[in-house]
Amino acid sequence: MPRFAVILPAAGRSSRFQSAEKKVFADLDGRPVWLRSAEWFISRPDVCQCIVVTAPEDREVFRRHLGSAMRDSPIQLANGGAERFESVANALALTTSQADFVAVHDAARPCLTAALIDAVFARAVETGAALLAVPVADTIKRDDGAGRIQATLARQGLWLAQTPQVFRRDWLIDAYARRTAFGVGVTDDAQLVEAAGHVVHLVAGSSANLKITTREDLDLAEAILRGRRVTAIPRPT
Repeated sequence: MPRFAVILPAAGRSSRFQSAEKKVFADLDGRPVWLRSAEWFISRPDVCQCIVVTAPEDREVFRRHLGSAMRDSPIQLANGGAERFESVANALALTTSQADFVAVHDAARPCLTAALIDAVFARAVETGAALLAVPVADTIKRDDGAGRIQATLARQGLWLAQTPQVFRRDWLIDAYARRTAFGVGVTDDAQLVEAAGHVVHLVAGSSANLKITTREDLDLAEAILRGRRVTAIPRPT
């Protein structure tokens, strides 16, 4: 069975969340957002490692969330860097050589499903690199920098990238070793692996697999999880 190490970047500043607490610490149905995200992976038999990347000043908060279970938890903590790629690089250096693949998943994206993980993991095993994504449904406008429409873009063939993004471990390590040569225009791990010469495959995700950025996103995530609980209740016969 292929084995996966999972990296959850959680060291961001949450500047758009407009709250005294960072979004990954916000309560979501009784647990912090980051732990809701991690729980999708830590009980899977094919996941051998789960690394959460934290800002140094937040480490004690994470330890407190895990409480007395920290000693026995499969979750490891890694120090975050000045920017996301540095944070992922720090965690990547801690991944075990027993892992065949590395999955990078936003800690603020807690509304996954086991089926989505199964699908993207399977595609990565088949091809070497895969990510969840959803087709662009809305009309896309480009502005001129002053709030005026400059162009309307064709949305055919356009996808919105989500996470997990899953790669052969050796491919991702090599891509990160060469990342400074790829320039500043790289915005996610998939683009980094593409720049290293590999093809990354799309797997249909879900609009429910949202990334929490604002308070409204948190409310929507709460509604999604609540709705899943309701539909899981057996109907009387």
